[in-house]
Amino acid sequence: MIVRSFKELEGTDRHVKSASGTWETKRIVLAKEKVGFSLHETILYAGMETEMWYANHIEAVVCTKGDAELTDRETGKKYHITPGTMYLLNGHERHTLKVNEEFHCICVFNPPVTGREDHDENGVYPLLTEEV
Repeated sequence: MIVRSFKELEGTDRHVKSASGTWETKRIVLAKEKVGFSLHETILYAGMETEMWYANHIEAVVCTKGDAELTDRETGKKYHITPGTMYLLNGHERHTLKVNEEFHCICVFNPPVTGREDHDENGVYPLLTEEV
């Protein structure tokens, strides 16, 4: 059994800030736990717009605080995301998140991330694995 709080992750290697300066995340469950998914609390800053494409992962996101506009860049369809709204990127959709009000969410990734990932120039997390 593992019991952790987001608070205890602050300032550790599990508290990751993006190179772009648009978000930070606390990665509470990682690939090294060997449970088949990773679990994160992510904060995207107000006024920021981030293009993402999880070509190597499926991601589920639940908004817990804030306000954002999610755009499916493949279809152009826009969604208003507020607390209690979930979106699932089950088709590896290229998407943009425009943050109107600081956006807090809980994210689940499959396959799990290692904790070292950051978006590349295409908005993709590389597919990293844990060394055995």
